[in-house]
Amino acid sequence: MTIRLVLAEDQRMVLGALGALLEMEEDLTVAGTATDGHEAMRMVESLAPDVLLTDIEMPAMTGIEVASEIRRRGLPTRVVILTTFARSGYLRRALDAGAAGYLLKDAPSATLAAAIRSVHAGGRAIDPQLAADAWSEADPLTDRERQVLRLAGEGLANTEIAARLHLSDGTVRNYLSVAIGKLGVTNRTAAARIARERGWL
Repeated sequence: MTIRLVLAEDQRMVLGALGALLEMEEDLTVAGTATDGHEAMRMVESLAPDVLLTDIEMPAMTGIEVASEIRRRGLPTRVVILTTFARSGYLRRALDAGAAGYLLKDAPSATLAAAIRSVHAGGRAIDPQLAADAWSEADPLTDRERQVLRLAGEGLANTEIAARLHLSDGTVRNYLSVAIGKLGVTNRTAAARIARERGWL
């Protein structure tokens, strides 16, 4: 049986190398590649791959958001996150979004191939050290607080965030205030930095 893959990675050199490595496995074939989250979602819809192997940080939609959308739509494609982020917060969010695998980019290619096979067979494949750390500290942010704080961390003003998320300026201020309070800091910049360091953005 051949396992059909879609690869999503915004760094084209990494994408090419990854595809070449996986194509060396007799039972794996790359059906399509994407360089942003929207393209990855379109590929999943049109190609119906067995497994989507995706980075987290990508333009348009993150890999975690893509995983969540795949689950929301009830699509059969299984999701494996492949990332440089060795942070338990990201792992927790990925699993909550429906991802079945979470591996680091420095994992050997044989480990990655085995993980894809395991996920395709209905199992899970998670970096063991991250799995041990994942439940040590709960993410205090709601999804909306996370969205607002991520945009604030990118330097957007309240009015720009409000327009992007279809909220009022006052609502954006409230979300930021609550997030800042939860993280025990005094400003949005520090809040975004801490949340990113802990894998909550």
